[in-house]
Amino acid sequence: MGKFKKNFLVWLVIGFILASFYNSFIRINKNVQIQDIAFSEFLNELEKGNILDVNIKGDLINGNMLDGKKFKTYAPYDPSLVEKLSKQNVTINVEPVNNNKSSFFSIILSWFPMLLLVGVWIYFMRQMQSGSGKALGFGKSKAKMLTEKTGKITFKDVAGIDESKQELEEIIEFLRDPGKFQKLGGRIPKGVLLVGPPGCGKTLLARAIAGEADVPFFTISGSDFVEMFVGVGASRVRDMFEQGKKNAPCIIFIDEIDAVGRHRGAGLGGGNDEREQTLNQLLVEMDGFESNEGVIIIAATNRPDVLDPALLRPGRFDRQVVVPNPDILGREQILKVHLRKISQSPNVDPKIIARGTPGFSGADLANLVNEAALLAARKDKRYVTMQEMEDAKDKVLMGTERKSMLLTNEVKKLTAYHESGHAIVALHLKDSDPIHKATIIPRGLSLGLVMRLPEHDKITLTKAEIEADLAVAMGGRISEELIFGSSKITTGAQSDISMATNYAKKMVTEWGMSNKLGPIAYGENEQEIFLGHSVTQKKSVSENTAQEIDKEVKRIIIESQKKARLIIKKNIKQLHRLAKGLLKHETLNREEINDIIKGKKIKKELVSTKSKKYPIRTSVPDASPRKKGPTTLPEPGLESK
Repeated sequence: MGKFKKNFLVWLVIGFILASFYNSFIRINKNVQIQDIAFSEFLNELEKGNILDVNIKGDLINGNMLDGKKFKTYAPYDPSLVEKLSKQNVTINVEPVNNNKSSFFSIILSWFPMLLLVGVWIYFMRQMQSGSGKALGFGKSKAKMLTEKTGKITFKDVAGIDESKQELEEIIEFLRDPGKFQKLGGRIPKGVLLVGPPGCGKTLLARAIAGEADVPFFTISGSDFVEMFVGVGASRVRDMFEQGKKNAPCIIFIDEIDAVGRHRGAGLGGGNDEREQTLNQLLVEMDGFESNEGVIIIAATNRPDVLDPALLRPGRFDRQVVVPNPDILGREQILKVHLRKISQSPNVDPKIIARGTPGFSGADLANLVNEAALLAARKDKRYVTMQEMEDAKDKVLMGTERKSMLLTNEVKKLTAYHESGHAIVALHLKDSDPIHKATIIPRGLSLGLVMRLPEHDKITLTKAEIEADLAVAMGGRISEELIFGSSKITTGAQSDISMATNYAKKMVTEWGMSNKLGPIAYGENEQEIFLGHSVTQKKSVSENTAQEIDKEVKRIIIESQKKARLIIKKNIKQLHRLAKGLLKHETLNREEINDIIKGKKIKKELVSTKSKKYPIRTSVPDASPRKKGPTTLPEPGLESK
């Protein structure tokens, strides 16, 4: 009904405009047909007896002649005019003069342009104020109450982070039955900070809280507070807490709080910019003179290191819940949740997929299942098989195959020996991660790569593992040099060299793995940038120490080169066999690589992934925060050939 009224008013205005133009046009036409004559001519025609009738209105005289012509003239004050008209038997009509009062239609018509302008202005202002983008409501909070009637998510839909769920379930229980905790003197936490890497499920947890809680749930992003006008963000914070108090007890979820909660004094503006004003107001509302009982703030961030210390103290964010990437059991549970949503073959085993995806986050696993479903649909299959899951895993890890890319035989041979060098070094170093697959089919930005996957989730890296990774990285360049000569080395080792340099530098400056420089953290020389210009230089180490660091980094990389060279020279026959196998089959898995270097012939066929001998662990890795190891060696090089 509202839409009908709106359309009716629009058409009414359009009709009014057309009627006004029509009346004006008719009046203009009428004025064109009336002939203006002089008063002397009017008197001459009157004496001749040619005037039929007149209409007198003040000094205006109009009427008709005997020949049917209409005329109009203006007469001076003449008392004898009526007598002259009577002598000629002219019909006389007289109208009163009303100069001070206009008709209602004339008033509307004269004011119509102004009224139209005001109406258009009101219409646009109402449009701008509709929804969440109110033009005159800068200080209003953009927090929205989440009411998921369809697609509701609960804790049953969240897997792999049981400890985090347990802490949040306690908050839900407190909201439902606060007396249970208050009997012992406990109080409800004012704020909960969800901390974890991207894609680990922080926002999903918040949606699960909304699904489980029987209280109002408001959601807002940290970037929604900050505007170009100073004070707007602080006003929105006040308005958000006012809404919370009206609906208490309630939960307010702030996603990406680091957008507004960054350390004060770290940027420009001297503590007087919009972001810091917003943060100050948030600190006051969370724990100031006025208490906000029943309003719980849940925030999420993947950058807790940049948050202001005042925001993290007890009384504001009382509790920090770490949401890590899932371990092998967590990945299996997450895969089961996502596999329920697709049509799958009985041979799809989430345990095998979980073992082959160390370091994957919940978002990565969801993407993997979705990619497998898309691949199966592309092949017109009725369900997803293990083969699609394996292909989707390779696509996520290594990129999409570029089979249409034409490569010369020389480039293929160079690539095959480059990747074989990586593989041979990895096979003969016990501290290296096992090879998952080797390919010379271009994927993503690389012309080929060797994919290695660890046998279990890596929490920390040992010095031996890092040195093995450095030697594997150098294997590609050493293989090119030994087979084709130093003048034929390619740019394919660019990413290998970059990765090796980065790891060697961290070994020396961050991880304390250099005997010469000792277990000391060395900062790098940096320059502060102000408005695009370097103005000052911060020196964390002396020039002599910087030179020693460079020498030590170079020594580590040279030793890795020597180790790789020694392994490849010792196993040169295996290198040739593997390179020929890659040239023939283009892609080889772990078992096929082992058969080829032993001199066995392989029959390339599509094998179910269940037949692969994945390493099985009987124990579950520790669920503490992990650091993802260098499991892949992609090369974006060789493009210049």
